[in-house]
Amino acid sequence: MYRLDCAIWELTLACNMNCKHCGSSAGKARKDELSLDECYELCKEFADEGCNLVTLMGGEPFVRKDWNQISWCIKDLGMDLGYVTNALLVPNIIEDLILLEPLVVGISLDGVKETHDSIRIEGSFDAVIKALDLLEEAGIQITIITTLSKTNFKELRKIKEIIQNRKINWQLQIGLPFGNFDPALTLSLEEFYASAMFITAEGIKNKFREMPVVGAHCYGYYSHLLPNNKNWKGCTAGINTVGITSDGSIVGCLSMGNNKFIEGNVRDRSFSDIWNDPNSFAYNRQFTRDNLGENCVNCFYGETCKGGCNSSSLHLTHTFHNNPYCFKQIEENLFEVKPYRKEIKWLKEKGVKI
Repeated sequence: MYRLDCAIWELTLACNMNCKHCGSSAGKARKDELSLDECYELCKEFADEGCNLVTLMGGEPFVRKDWNQISWCIKDLGMDLGYVTNALLVPNIIEDLILLEPLVVGISLDGVKETHDSIRIEGSFDAVIKALDLLEEAGIQITIITTLSKTNFKELRKIKEIIQNRKINWQLQIGLPFGNFDPALTLSLEEFYASAMFITAEGIKNKFREMPVVGAHCYGYYSHLLPNNKNWKGCTAGINTVGITSDGSIVGCLSMGNNKFIEGNVRDRSFSDIWNDPNSFAYNRQFTRDNLGENCVNCFYGETCKGGCNSSSLHLTHTFHNNPYCFKQIEENLFEVKPYRKEIKWLKEKGVKI
């Protein structure tokens, strides 16, 4: 059986922004979002499955009026609590957050003031800075989340200057062509690799980890040149993580498209029944090398990596287990880096020309 570690919950699809890269195309609440009692029951089932962390997101989670009650239910059941927010409402709820003591609050920051506001709404950059001040003063752990595109790719160092004196974490992720995101703004392979080099350089410079900079699951995998990129064990959707839409649908990962690959709905079947069904999340739980796409089928690490991030793979190639945004592949195809001897031997045994 599979043990649930982390649940990512789209508490509502309602949002007080309309961001240009929003994969959910958030704005209005779904017609039939879960009631408070249904949310309580879902929280109990998370706990029954041994879940360690429930992260509430949206839309904008703090737009939902009963977010506080749901949060306390999660805490009272012994699970850690996290949020992903655009920061606009943080000043209004800071006292509630102090009492709740979340494990982390993720705040989106997508560039310098002009860029960030152009992606979101006017005044949103100032709201982020105010929220950072309040959360830091309260001693609440913060992770800045930056979604990279051609719009803000060249601003990484400027973003660093904005946040470098704060005791926070910084996560980079790439914008993918779904929802509101303009496909023309997707990073090229070279730009993607350059952003990975930035992460690596900052990791080396900040060896005391005052401001860790990390890549999300869309970063990887098995680089010949970049250190610390050999730990990826495949997409975690349906293995130890799960996504929940605001109307109770269960998906492996909300970033795959929150209205796709639905395994069931908690109004029809209990969450535990869906999670423990051996036929659920088949694209990951029943994975074999035969499922690898053309980008990954001849890769030495294919069975371990499983084709990288499935969200990236799906939105870039329209299939799972086929992510082209792969360090190893980029290095070999664009930079003519040769595979390791053990890989060359394996490829020759398979009859692959190298």
